[in-house]
Amino acid sequence: MTAAGEFSPQAWWREETLRDWIERAAAVAPHKPAILDASGAVSYGDLHARALSLAAFLRGLGVAPGDVVAAQLPNGIEFILTYLAAGYAGAVLQTIHMPYRAAEVEPLLRHAGAKVFVCLAATKDFSPAEMALSLKPKVTSLQHVVAVGEGAPKGSLPFPTTFMASPADDFRPKATDRFLLLYTSGTIAAPKGVPVAYKKFLANARLSADELGLTGDSIILSAAPFTHLYGLYSANLAFAVGAAIAILPVFAPDAFAAALDRHRPTAAFVAPAHMAACLGGGLLTAERLASLAFIMISGTACPPQLAQRLQDMMPAGKVCQLWGMSEMQAGTFTRPHDALAARVASAGRASPGTELRVMNDGAPAAAGEEGELEARGCSVFDGYLGNEAATASAFTPDGWFRTGDLARIDAGGNVLITGRLKDVINRGGVKFNPADIEALIERHAAVTQCAIVPMPDPTLGERACCFAVLKPQAALTLDDLRAWLEQNGIGKMKWPERLEIIDEMPLTPTRKIKKPELLKRL
Repeated sequence: MTAAGEFSPQAWWREETLRDWIERAAAVAPHKPAILDASGAVSYGDLHARALSLAAFLRGLGVAPGDVVAAQLPNGIEFILTYLAAGYAGAVLQTIHMPYRAAEVEPLLRHAGAKVFVCLAATKDFSPAEMALSLKPKVTSLQHVVAVGEGAPKGSLPFPTTFMASPADDFRPKATDRFLLLYTSGTIAAPKGVPVAYKKFLANARLSADELGLTGDSIILSAAPFTHLYGLYSANLAFAVGAAIAILPVFAPDAFAAALDRHRPTAAFVAPAHMAACLGGGLLTAERLASLAFIMISGTACPPQLAQRLQDMMPAGKVCQLWGMSEMQAGTFTRPHDALAARVASAGRASPGTELRVMNDGAPAAAGEEGELEARGCSVFDGYLGNEAATASAFTPDGWFRTGDLARIDAGGNVLITGRLKDVINRGGVKFNPADIEALIERHAAVTQCAIVPMPDPTLGERACCFAVLKPQAALTLDDLRAWLEQNGIGKMKWPERLEIIDEMPLTPTRKIKKPELLKRL
């Protein structure tokens, strides 16, 4: 099954960069808010001036076009400025997730060849700047550590807080220049570097913004971190139309609720786990959600009942869903004007300039038939950084990107993500994807969260093991679990044959379960 229209990436690309977008907004409405946070607003004119000043600072550190500037920062003005200034200087921004520590950061910096690392001077119980300084002897490319906040350790440079007028700057990045270096989440395998040129993600954001009805009057709030593409995509959408970005530094249910009250956003970008936590705490009300034209859900599959519950609470706004990857930004999304059934139960249609197909045993699947989702289009990346083998295996001979996701596409072109290809459990030659079973188990009264992984078996090859996090004071046995599945009509071949109760799931910074970590516990 193929879902898309015309396929011609070049038709969607323009000679545009982030600097072009910010300059345009600063010229048209210099006093219009670009960033909203707890301390007030930063206008587009001020944002552009600060980005120019920070770009001059980076060039003073020896940053040249093509160099990599890494950033490990929470959502805030410092991240936005580093993102823009790196591009203004012709550099590539590498994002590093906040929870990462030395063992995770070191190989990423080394692989990218990062020259500058921008991070917090300190958190409550950890100094990212001291960690970065300790890595300099091991990462030979790393020349400077720039620390945000008070208490910058010796050997680091303080992040500029006074922005000087910059000299005339004739350097202009091109749409074909790389500006971003992302690393895959690593839930299945070791992270891989994804370098991106402006023309790819900016076209995707510009076209998406139009279909989502975003304008210069929009206020966009992201519960997702900007170090993850989903959060960064929300910022790109804002810059595409000159909208305002409402800052939520770090997600917590009460902080998200407070941001809704303070900024009255017109669009929010969230994950299912964010909404489940807010709903569980009784923090979402019709009044609190009244300003939203839409709320976009992504990151993991969203239970339809969660999406419907949110929709029932929104007086005028619409619940939408999105599927994307570091390798292509937004691949599909539901539009606010789409039918309720599509918005609640699917990830929507292909984004503009994207073509999708579902393949089953080397042939296109019929409408509604499950298979591997493949993509091509204006935003799809060209290949992994320095990894020809991974690049070769990621693309089909006819040029389609193999996403590794299992999906169905209905007759209306709406995509339902059903699981990961490598999540499939092969039990004696009978293969099944555990995603539906996991969703069913999470409906059990005792269960908060679960994940099913394949455990090696000398006879059948693999058997299913269920890891579960239980609700307070709840209890669950393997027999209880099997009885629940039998009650709901699930065949025995899909029943877990082992149950492990754990206190919490190992999660990536983007709230995906780290199944490889669970496998290590078997």
